[in-house]
Amino acid sequence: MRLPVWLRQEIISDEVIRQKELFKKLQINTVCQSAHCPNINSCFSQKIATFMILGDKCTRSCKFCAINKPPHQKFWCGGKIDQEETKRIVEAIRILNLDYVVITSVTRDDLIDGGASQFKKIIKEIHLNLTKVKIEILIPDFNGNDATLKMVVEENLDVIGHNLETVPRLYPQVRFGADYNRSLKILRNIKALEPRIVTKSGLMLGLGETEKEIIETLKDLRSIDCDIITLGQYLAPSREHLEVKRFVCSEEFEFYKNKALGLGFKAVSSGPLVRSSYQAKNIFEDINKSLPAGNLPDGSQGQGEKLCTI
Repeated sequence: MRLPVWLRQEIISDEVIRQKELFKKLQINTVCQSAHCPNINSCFSQKIATFMILGDKCTRSCKFCAINKPPHQKFWCGGKIDQEETKRIVEAIRILNLDYVVITSVTRDDLIDGGASQFKKIIKEIHLNLTKVKIEILIPDFNGNDATLKMVVEENLDVIGHNLETVPRLYPQVRFGADYNRSLKILRNIKALEPRIVTKSGLMLGLGETEKEIIETLKDLRSIDCDIITLGQYLAPSREHLEVKRFVCSEEFEFYKNKALGLGFKAVSSGPLVRSSYQAKNIFEDINKSLPAGNLPDGSQGQGEKLCTI
């Protein structure tokens, strides 16, 4: 399919080039680059990035994702964990003078803890060296291991995200190795372990889902008190990936945004170019304004304004 005009890329600026060179020099992976995010030029020009730990190879073969996949062999691991990557990420955060960071990872089913210890390590190093930085993490499903999830949740975090990605019916085609109910359980358990943490999830549209399925999925997320939802257009990274069934217009994204707000989400980011970490800092700051006193992740007081939308 030919891309609609609203999905055209921005021109690469000098700042984008400098940020890419910095990450190359520090040997840092970002999901922005590995997943071919359409917002990379816009975000990098603002010194924004989503850091990706645990290497650049995923042990799953999701048909929508551009991140490096495992070779076709029965027993494969994602490679040795780079114990120095966390220090290099902290250095990049310092150089870029960031006060809000998003950390994600590839899925590492080959590791006993699914990589949770590396999440724990980077969170501790950021808090130790950059005390004023807010932290959002986007986690894999850790194979549904509650003890592993607790390792991460018990750290001092502001936002934890885990994406459903699509509606239940499409999981077998879209999310190899994932389980819809397991993902819902992860988001529910985060709140059970630490109610003050803001939870977040994301959906891709354009994979063949119906309006009814999308709304039912939104209801499922609200039933477990998920705070933030992101809705964006699926774009096929190559001809080897799942094809785009249709391009969703801006008016339809607006329709789903209003539906989500009506269901009680505290923030909704909905649009063709929206991705799970898109404008993450702005969304978190807007939520802080909307919550009543004493409800913020850092224990500070909200300003009691209306729910935010982006």
